[in-house]
Amino acid sequence: MSPSTSDNFVAGTATGLHTDKAKAPEYQHPLDPLTADEIAAVTYGIRQHVATKTDVKAVKFITCYLLPPPKKVVLAYLGIPLSPGAKPEPKTEVVRKAEVDFIDVVSGNAYNAIVAFKDGKWEVETMDLLPEGTQPQISPEELNQAEQIIRADERVQKLAKAVGVEPHQLCADGWAIGYDDRFPHKQRIQQALLFARFGEHENLYAHPIDFIPIVDSNTRKVIHIDFPPAYTTSGLSTQSQATAFPPLDAEPLEAANRERVSPPKGKFDFLPDLMVQNEEQKTKFREDVKPLHVVQPEGVSFKMDGHELEWQKWKMHIAFSHREGIALSTITYNDDGEVRPIFYRLSLAEMVVPYGAPEYPHPRKFAFDTGEYGMGTMANELSLGCDCLGQIHYLPGAYVANDGSAVVIKNVICIHEEDAGLLWKHSDWRQGGRSHSVRSRRLVVSMICTLANYEYVFNYYFYQDGNIELEIRLTGILQVYVAGPGEESPYGTLVAPQVNAHYHQHIFSVRVDPMIDGLHNSVVESDIVPLPDAPMGSSGNFAGNAFLTQEKVLKVQSEGVRDMDLEKDRRWRIVNPARKHYSSGREVSYAINMKGGITTLLARDGSWVAKRAAFAKKPLWVVKDVEGPKGNRMWPAGKYVPGTREEPEESVGKWVKGDDKIENEDVVLFLTVGTNHIPRPEDWPVMPVDHLRVSFKPHSFFKYNPSMDVPGGKDPRSVSAFANGGLAGYSVESCCSNGANGH
Repeated sequence: MSPSTSDNFVAGTATGLHTDKAKAPEYQHPLDPLTADEIAAVTYGIRQHVATKTDVKAVKFITCYLLPPPKKVVLAYLGIPLSPGAKPEPKTEVVRKAEVDFIDVVSGNAYNAIVAFKDGKWEVETMDLLPEGTQPQISPEELNQAEQIIRADERVQKLAKAVGVEPHQLCADGWAIGYDDRFPHKQRIQQALLFARFGEHENLYAHPIDFIPIVDSNTRKVIHIDFPPAYTTSGLSTQSQATAFPPLDAEPLEAANRERVSPPKGKFDFLPDLMVQNEEQKTKFREDVKPLHVVQPEGVSFKMDGHELEWQKWKMHIAFSHREGIALSTITYNDDGEVRPIFYRLSLAEMVVPYGAPEYPHPRKFAFDTGEYGMGTMANELSLGCDCLGQIHYLPGAYVANDGSAVVIKNVICIHEEDAGLLWKHSDWRQGGRSHSVRSRRLVVSMICTLANYEYVFNYYFYQDGNIELEIRLTGILQVYVAGPGEESPYGTLVAPQVNAHYHQHIFSVRVDPMIDGLHNSVVESDIVPLPDAPMGSSGNFAGNAFLTQEKVLKVQSEGVRDMDLEKDRRWRIVNPARKHYSSGREVSYAINMKGGITTLLARDGSWVAKRAAFAKKPLWVVKDVEGPKGNRMWPAGKYVPGTREEPEESVGKWVKGDDKIENEDVVLFLTVGTNHIPRPEDWPVMPVDHLRVSFKPHSFFKYNPSMDVPGGKDPRSVSAFANGGLAGYSVESCCSNGANGH
C-alpha cells in the first residue's frame, strides 16, 4: 500500500507492533478497555486487510475501541445472576473484539470495521462502507489542524491583516458544522472560530475576530469564509432571517455588507504571572488563605485490581472511553453477604450546547461534544494536589491517533475519597439522653475535559448509604464573538467591551443501563397529588390535608417518553417486580432525582438543532435495550453525529416509537439534565464552577438504612480556630457521641 503524501495519513505499520502475530490481550475483566498495544495491533491488522483486499490507498484512523461482549456473557464471567435468587449462568468464551472507524483520505469515504482476536492475531471480521455523508468523529488532530489551515490561507491572512492581526497571531477553534445545506454531505468540514493572541500565553478569547472560515479536513483547505452580520440598536443590519445564508460564490464582505470590526485589545488573563503584570486587571492575590490539607494517615479505604474497584460494600468496573470519558460498569453492593447488582453501566452518552443567536452563521453553533469529538479524547492529564486532593489513584486511558498509533493519557481518571459532611445524626434531648453523629465519606471517580474554551468536570460519587450521584461541573471560558461599536445584541451579554458572550444551553444525556437485582426491570412514574375526589369537609378528607402518590408503570416504548411535572413533584423509580421489600411491600427499586437540572431544548421543533438532538426535548426516555454492533442502543443522537441534518434512524427519538414492551424487560434510560447559561460579567474571564446533579437513591431496596453500621468517630486533628476557644464565658467542648459505644 502506498503511503499518503500527508505525514498524518500513514499507510505503513502501527507504532510498536510490526508482525502478523500479536501477543494475547492481557485483561482481567471482559470490559477492560483496549490497551495502547492492542490499539496498535488492531490498526495494523486493518492496514494489512485494506492493503491486500481493497483498493484503498491511504487511511486515516478516527476511532478504535473495545466492542464489549454481550451482557449475559459478562455477567456469567463475573458470577452475577440474571434474576433474584437465581444461580449465575454458565460461563462462555469471551472473545476480545474491537470496533474501528477510518477514512479513505483519497476518496473521502468512511468505513467501519469489526476486528476480533483469534488464533494469536487480530482479524477483520467485517468492513463496511458507511453511507455517503456519514462522518465519524472529528479527531483531536483534525481540530488542531484547523489552526494550521487558516494561518496558511492567503484570503484569511489578508482579512486578518485588515483588522490588525498577523497570521502568526491567528488562533482557531475547530468546530463541527452543526448544519449548513450549502456544503455537500461528503465533505469533512469544520468551522474555524477565530481569535487573536497578541502575547504568548495570554487569553486569546479576549480578542475574537469578525469572520469564520470553513475548512475541509481531508484536503486541508479553506473552502469558504462567512461574515456574521452586524447588530444595531434597531436589530440586524442586513439579515432579518437566520436562514438567509449567502450563496457560496458571493464575496464574503459583499455577503455581510458590514464594516470590519477590529478585535478588542483589552487583556483579560487567567494565568497568575500575567494577571499580576496586567495593568487592566490589577490583580493582587489574597494573602489570608491558610493551607488546608486532606490527610489519610493510614491510607485509603478502597482496593484496585486493574480496572475493578472495591470500596467498603461497593464494587464496580471503571474504564476510559474515548467517546464518553468515564464508563462505569457492573456496579454491585454487598448487602450483608448478598452481592446485589444495581447498574450494568452508567455513562454520559451525549451532550449538546446550542447557542441562541439567530444571525448566520451562529445558528450552526450547537456542539455535540460527546458524539462529534469524543469526551475522552479531550480529557486532561490530571495533576496531583491540584485537580484532585488527598491520596489519589489514577487510571490511564488510550485512544487511536490518525496514523493508527495509540495516544496515551496517563492520569486521566482520578479515584479518591473525601469527607461529605454528616451521614446521619440524632440527639435525644431529654434529661440524661444520648446522641450520636456519623460523618459521611464518599468515593469519587472523576475526569476533567477541555473542549476548546470550556471545561467539564465529571464526578461520580458513591455513598455509604447506597446513594450514587453524577455531578457535572462547568467552568472554563465563555464562547464569545466580537461586537462592533454601538452593537448590543439581545442574545448575549457584553462581558467586556466589544466581547459578546452569546446565550446558550448545556444539555447532557446520561445513559442508565440498570440491573436492579437482575436484568428484568420496569420504570414507575410517581406523582404526588392532593387526595382526589375528596374535598375538604368530606368524610375522607375532613381537614383537607390529605395527599398521596399516584403511580404508573411504563409498559411500552411509546409510553417511555416522559415530561417533568414540577407541580406534582413527579419522580421515577427503576424497579424489579420480582422482589419486594419485607415491610413496605413495594418492589425493590432505585429512585431517580434530577431536579437540580431539569432543562430541555429551547429551540423550536423543526429547528436545525431539534432535528439532530431529539434527546434534548424530554427529561426521560425509556427503551428496550438491543445489543450488537448494528443496533446497539448506546447513542441517543446517533452513532455518527458530525454533519447529520436529520434525526438518525438509530437514535432515541426513533427508538421510542412503536409498542415494544419495556415492563419487566432489559431496559435502558436516557436522562436529560442541563442548564440555561445567560452569561454574567462575573463569568469572565474564566467562569466559576457551576453544578448539575443527577442522583440515584435506594427505595425499598434495603431492609433499613444501610449505613447504620458506619462507625462514628471524632477527628483528633479538629481543634478550636482561635486560641481562647471562643467567646468568654462559653464552653466549646463537644462530643460526637456519648453513652455506650461512644467515641
